[in-house]
Amino acid sequence: MAVSFQTKITGDVCVLSPEGKIVIGEEVGALREKIREILDGGNKNILINLSNVTYIDSTGVGALVGSFTTIRNQGGQMKLSNLSQRVRDILLVTKLLTVFDVYENEADGAKSFAARK
Repeated sequence: MAVSFQTKITGDVCVLSPEGKIVIGEEVGALREKIREILDGGNKNILINLSNVTYIDSTGVGALVGSFTTIRNQGGQMKLSNLSQRVRDILLVTKLLTVFDVYENEADGAKSFAARK
């Protein structure tokens, strides 16, 4: 199953909502490309809503880490929201839950960008 994406702008935050699996192959490439498009469009604050991600493998986690670094190096911020229990467990085991800013819902995640200004 290919991954698909929904994007919307909330203030100065681009909310990216992937749907499907983020796994090795074209899905990870599609995620990286979508984030590149968002950055090229001038949006530096990106909230990734993971509520519709059914599975993520180690390559998908690596893509999130790489995207986090890329966005930060361009002066932006990346945060996560709506983690399923499975995704939360993977980030906990890999100790990445302490690296990412994670929010229970999209609204709180989007508001958190304004709080950091």
